[in-house]
Amino acid sequence: MAVLTVTARGQVTFRKDVLKHLGIQPGDKIRVDLLPDGRAELKADQGNGSWRELSGLLKGKGNGARFSIDDLNNAISEAGALAGGRGLARK
Repeated sequence: MAVLTVTARGQVTFRKDVLKHLGIQPGDKIRVDLLPDGRAELKADQGNGSWRELSGLLKGKGNGARFSIDDLNNAISEAGALAGGRGLARK
């Protein structure tokens, strides 16, 4: 059991082993569900994002270049060859 201390500002710092157990990384969010009898359930927040939100994630981040599947496959093959052939072989 981990015991945490609440600061005067109402903040709590979780130890690394607790965060690791919850699968929480820096920048992640924590969901707290309040339960009866003064209990709470803590877990990593998986979010409720939509495909529509995801589709706009990279909008405006590129230089406008478009690549075909063949272009991408060739770039992956070249990168694999430069890395010493440690990539997956194409079938």
